[in-house]
Amino acid sequence: MWGKNINIWYLSSFLISIVVAIPIITVFGSFFETTSNYTTILKDTFLYDYIFNSLLLLIGVLFVTFIVGVGCAYLVSFYKFPGVNFFKWTLILSFAVPAYIYAYSLTAFFENYGTAFSILKFLFGEANYNSYIPKFDGMMGAIISISFSLFGYVYVLTRASFHYQSQNLIELGKNLGFSKKKSFFKIILPSARPAIVAGLSLVAMETLSDFGSVSFFGISTLTTGIYNAWISFDDLTLANRLSFYLLIFILGLFILENLSRKKAQYHSPSKDGFKSKSLIALKDYKAFFALFFCAIVFFISFLFPVLQMFYWTLIFPKHLIDLNLTELFLNTILLVILSSIVLISLAFISNYGSRVSRSKFLQILTIFSISGYAIPGIILAVAFITFISWFDNNIISFFGFDTIKSFFIGSVFGLVLVYFVRFYSLASNGLKSAYLKINYSIDESAYLLGYSKFKTFKNIHIPYLKNSVLLIGLLIAIEIIKELPITLIMRPFNFETFATTAYIFASQDLLEAAAAPSLFLILIASFFILITSRYILND
Repeated sequence: MWGKNINIWYLSSFLISIVVAIPIITVFGSFFETTSNYTTILKDTFLYDYIFNSLLLLIGVLFVTFIVGVGCAYLVSFYKFPGVNFFKWTLILSFAVPAYIYAYSLTAFFENYGTAFSILKFLFGEANYNSYIPKFDGMMGAIISISFSLFGYVYVLTRASFHYQSQNLIELGKNLGFSKKKSFFKIILPSARPAIVAGLSLVAMETLSDFGSVSFFGISTLTTGIYNAWISFDDLTLANRLSFYLLIFILGLFILENLSRKKAQYHSPSKDGFKSKSLIALKDYKAFFALFFCAIVFFISFLFPVLQMFYWTLIFPKHLIDLNLTELFLNTILLVILSSIVLISLAFISNYGSRVSRSKFLQILTIFSISGYAIPGIILAVAFITFISWFDNNIISFFGFDTIKSFFIGSVFGLVLVYFVRFYSLASNGLKSAYLKINYSIDESAYLLGYSKFKTFKNIHIPYLKNSVLLIGLLIAIEIIKELPITLIMRPFNFETFATTAYIFASQDLLEAAAAPSLFLILIASFFILITSRYILND
């Protein structure tokens, strides 16, 4: 019976990992398939533009997020100044604003006769202010929009690293005669390198997978190329070929980063143990500068888009009245609940199966399957449709059954399934890190008391991990509320969420109509983020 239980858990974990890995394998396998004539045309025309624009966008976003994220983390971690406790928590609210909604806000404020024009007209009377108002569109607009919606990744991880840096490191800098500036660049910043690189890696993945803001600003990147290849030219194979290029690009970034580290170590093997650091109180102009820097980042990243969306909603109440808020809210929450249940349940089974079997092969397969988070949502959606089409044409038709496309494509079930592949690593890694805190001796003691594998799982592991499950559920909710390309491609007919409704209005140049769904999306995401922040940022 004991061996049978192991086989069941092993098989369950194996099947879950295979399901998650199928779209990833589909992307790599499609590289060897033949494509249409549009492939040759693309190589001779737009392909290099796609690559160049993607690189330029990535470099710009990484630079801005590094400066803003590390700067804010350093100030709130090492210094005392007015409002520091407020900014520790509120700077994370930038996560609530998706890049595409930030793009709508930026355009609405600075466009001709936009909000900036209205403010100047109200303050100074009639005049031609449009020539004096800067225009943030194209590449510059995309870099700003993506940077201020993603810098939170760098801020959160770097702040955590700074918080746990020992006073020993700071004292080392003083003993060497380093100034505060030199200590920062020679000691503090290098010791936080793994956290900074992790944050920038997440930013890089999200930047390369961005669809909403780059399409809104009309920038041709690999992501928009994938979408156009599928939607405009009905060429799934070419879409997968471009997806393959983008995946290779992402994997190349990780390999270069790992090679650059070599055998570098980042821990501090001090004999005196860990000493908590004392915060430095800033005064006069230094306190003002720290306050101003954090305040301006908080305003630009969160208050600016919220106030802009609120302004449009207020002056155009008709669009709010016409909006079916109840339906949009229920659709969004339905996706959150279903996806959370599926993700957490299957991640539990997969992690416990790996724990019970202790199979090296299963661990390797699990590591491969969780790489789905590094794959842009639009790639996963296209890969999923490609696999279902192949399976329907070659397997289902071979056995004489009816088509199954409608069951998977354009349905809530198919949408949740792609969400599962996209965010599986979020649930799996979260539970895996929590499982590391449960010693194997606890399981062995339960077996000696007559507990079966399932009873141990149900009565011991699930209650012990309930806080981790709550945190993972909140993180999944935040991701799904903001997710655009997967929902846009995979949703059923006439099934809209706040994200898709805002995008549809904005794509029709109806920014005032996109304001209300954007505002509600930000408010709902902010609610979940504020709950989550007590877990993430608690000292």
